[in-house]
Amino acid sequence: MDSQRLARHVGQLWDDSIVPTLCDYIKIPNKSVNFDPQWAEAGHMDRAAELMRTWCAAHALPGMTTEVLRLPNRGPLLLVEVPGTGSRATDDCILLYGHMDKQPEFTGWSEGLSPWTPVLRDGRLYGRGGADDGYAVFGSLTALLALAEQKIPHARCVILIESGEESGSPDLPAYIDTLAERIGQPSLVVCLDAECSNYQQLWCTTSLRGNLIGTLSVQVLREGVHSGMASGIVPSSFRILRQLLDRVEDSSNGRILLDDLYCPIPSDRQQQAGGTAQALGTEIFRKFPLLQAGQPVTADTRELLLNNTWRPTLSVTGVDGIPPPSSAGNVLRPFTSLVLSFRLPPNVDPQRAAQSVKQTLESSPPYGAHVRFEVESSMGGWNAPTNAPWLEAALDSASKNFFGQPPMYLGAGGSIPFMAMLSEKFPQTQFMVTGVLGPQSNAHGPNEFLEIATGKRVTQCVAEVIAAHAQRAGAQR
Repeated sequence: MDSQRLARHVGQLWDDSIVPTLCDYIKIPNKSVNFDPQWAEAGHMDRAAELMRTWCAAHALPGMTTEVLRLPNRGPLLLVEVPGTGSRATDDCILLYGHMDKQPEFTGWSEGLSPWTPVLRDGRLYGRGGADDGYAVFGSLTALLALAEQKIPHARCVILIESGEESGSPDLPAYIDTLAERIGQPSLVVCLDAECSNYQQLWCTTSLRGNLIGTLSVQVLREGVHSGMASGIVPSSFRILRQLLDRVEDSSNGRILLDDLYCPIPSDRQQQAGGTAQALGTEIFRKFPLLQAGQPVTADTRELLLNNTWRPTLSVTGVDGIPPPSSAGNVLRPFTSLVLSFRLPPNVDPQRAAQSVKQTLESSPPYGAHVRFEVESSMGGWNAPTNAPWLEAALDSASKNFFGQPPMYLGAGGSIPFMAMLSEKFPQTQFMVTGVLGPQSNAHGPNEFLEIATGKRVTQCVAEVIAAHAQRAGAQR
């Protein structure tokens, strides 16, 4: 493979076609099902799926098929099947994964930027969903196009782009079962929905945390009453909520207090965290928009990484029952509700964790208050299998060829439900989980952007790994 020729081919396709198409994709407000109950009627997800299908069909390889599948009462799924080339065995398969659904708008976008308006600025494409995860389908197919341009063989490839990842992938198991024969037994999964801790290297994700989301509600009254008349007699629902949160989290340091939400941290993951902490230093926390005097939860950068990848955490992501300051009267409110998002370590049982949290919060409610914790979703994390020697060598070569530095390995604090699902279904599969979500890219928040140069380099790395997979397959026959 001529690496320079491949880089030119990928770069030109990104500039001439991918970036303009991503601009059109960003304009579509196809929020994930959890954030848009009327998504089916609105048709935005179908528009996004059709945009991707049209692009893939316009760049079809010989024998390639492209279709949008729609199971009853489920979101659309884009499926692209590319036959193997050369003498590669047809029973082998590479599965390339991404998603088309988006997080909601969020607030705080800088002047001149907004979620549904694409803006190109200083090599970055701003707007919701470009980096998370609109580029995945274009990058995946472009990697194959670049190999075809040099007549480099590859195994049969299946590109699968779902429409519910941001909602916990509720429809994906049904599609995987329906497509079982067409997918076959993948020996390599490439996922382009992960983080990178800088833009100078290829970052490979070794683990993902799970997620437990639920709504904690405390009700003390049938209706609001005058605070002067009732306070000191009727307990505050907000104070009771604070007491309940103290059952599950130490408010002084954020440590989760429930044993069922912990698992042992493997020694190799601890070593990787130490090496990454040494390489990144304070960039581990400086990449976030902390206030000028803001500090991370500890100065120990290795512990910060382990906190973010192998320990449980709690975030309050939503609230109900509390009016904004402009309409806050002197009322003792009848109820307070919080949306709680627990990040679970990779090897924690999500159902057991959910039951532990629910029982802890609901038992013996203070003052006889009406307390409920309604679980919205509970999904497990993922710990990658050890890289096969061929994959380790391919990742090292690809990163050096296209980034100029060796790759880095690190767990991720977020969740990709598909990874755990695939690991359970295909325990012998190898994984390349990488992405473009680097410092300040701010997926899910304001000012989300895609670093275009990084998108190109990641695409080039995927191409080299796919080529190495074919060589490995040929050597094994």
